[in-house]
Amino acid sequence: MSEQHMSPVADNAAVRGGGQPPVLTITDLEVYYGNIAAVKGISLDVYQGEIVTLIGANGAGKSTTMRAISGLLKPRKGEIMFEGNKVSGLRGNEVAKLGIAQSPEGRRIFGRMTVAENLELGSFMRRDKAGIVEDMERVFDLFPRLKERIAQKGGTLSGGEQQMLAMGRALMARPRLLLLDEPSMGLAPVLVDVVFEIIERVNSQGTTILLVEQNALAALNIGNYAYVLETGHIGLQGAAKDLANNEDVRNAYLGHA
Repeated sequence: MSEQHMSPVADNAAVRGGGQPPVLTITDLEVYYGNIAAVKGISLDVYQGEIVTLIGANGAGKSTTMRAISGLLKPRKGEIMFEGNKVSGLRGNEVAKLGIAQSPEGRRIFGRMTVAENLELGSFMRRDKAGIVEDMERVFDLFPRLKERIAQKGGTLSGGEQQMLAMGRALMARPRLLLLDEPSMGLAPVLVDVVFEIIERVNSQGTTILLVEQNALAALNIGNYAYVLETGHIGLQGAAKDLANNEDVRNAYLGHA
């Protein structure tokens, strides 16, 4: 896929952020696994209230970027800024304290713990007991099935229920930026629709979202802005609706020959 086939889309801060600075800015980020470069100098912005999506093939660097933001990987070069704070180089717990929470690829719930215990772990750094109770009810409002299974072990839940639990656990941190890494992976189509409806609902309640997703069409349908990653660098970027109509993107990711 070549950038030259895409009509330029202005990355205008006034259009995207209403004149406000981005809540997340990544500049010239490079991340390596040993001597192998997984992310090769990418730059991107996320503005308050947006759903920004990263799409691309397997191995493009999407999940690596998310892990670098959340402090699970240390960048070799570049800078990650969140609300004026330098995030790159911080440990995961330090990043979480700043207001970033991640629902990771593969869900990674605690299988031997109950639904309630998994959710409580999401709020372990908080001390506002009333707020924690309020957010627990919010999670159960978003995911009624979790309330029905509140005492059930996480490992006995279905794949869709485990994804709901992973997202709910992240929301229990009351993040200002929610990182969602492949939330539809392995789910039946009917559950994919449910998950994306919930993502939109969470966003409408005021949570800014950075979404990594293999289901490019679904991601572009709910996103405000999108970046296409190609083997560690950004090949295209623009308004999500424009990329959804871009011929190169449609051919490469949306199944249109």
